[in-house]
Amino acid sequence: MSARTIVNINDLQLYYTDFHALKSVKMQIKANSVTAFIGPSGCGKSTLLRTLNRMNDMIKGVKITGAIEVDGTDIYDPAVNVELLRKKIGMVFQQPNPFPKSIYDNIAYGPRIHGITKKAELDSIVEKSLRGAALWDEVKTDLKKSAYGLSGGQQQRLCIARALAVNPEILLMDEPTSALDPISTLKIEELIQELKNKYTIVIVTHNMQQAARVSSDTAFFLNGEVVEFNETVKLFSNPRDQRTEDYISGRFG
Repeated sequence: MSARTIVNINDLQLYYTDFHALKSVKMQIKANSVTAFIGPSGCGKSTLLRTLNRMNDMIKGVKITGAIEVDGTDIYDPAVNVELLRKKIGMVFQQPNPFPKSIYDNIAYGPRIHGITKKAELDSIVEKSLRGAALWDEVKTDLKKSAYGLSGGQQQRLCIARALAVNPEILLMDEPTSALDPISTLKIEELIQELKNKYTIVIVTHNMQQAARVSSDTAFFLNGEVVEFNETVKLFSNPRDQRTEDYISGRFG
């Protein structure tokens, strides 16, 4: 049985004023899978990631044409509620960015915004989210302490828990381990493998070994284009495009 397509990108073009940042991107992302975006700096992979929850809307001079459908809905339709879209499509950034609040309040923040106020319900969400991010056992006695007291790797897992707290379908990760040490990186990679059972994950990574370890599909970007998009095993073992071969073998980038 083939996996269900959750994101369908068709002829996507993105301009930053006059700069053509994404060129005719076509891609289908499967539900409950990990899709990796790889390529050299400035090639468009993070730009594409940010189109999936309309983070580029915040940048002046951005023009987007083409279509991105999530569960069959065009997310750039004027009728789409962007706040609800970002609840459905969570994001974890390169640098851990906990709020200047307690561990508990970091997780409860999103649910409260969406109208959940009962303490018992919030308590349940906080525990479930921290368990989902493999952090509960490390912090369960310190929930009232500042999130800034956590290590970098713990802070990043807290940010993942914060994203999970509003019950998203899709989790976007923009180089989530680039600021972390190898042990913390391994924990995040193990967590990604667990999370894909419940969520669809799209990860931008500069680390090709990481893409090979965690993803089922990989897209290779160059100069705003998707050069090749295939199952990860096939893309790394038998690339169809010479530019992909050159990149993964270290000839450039």
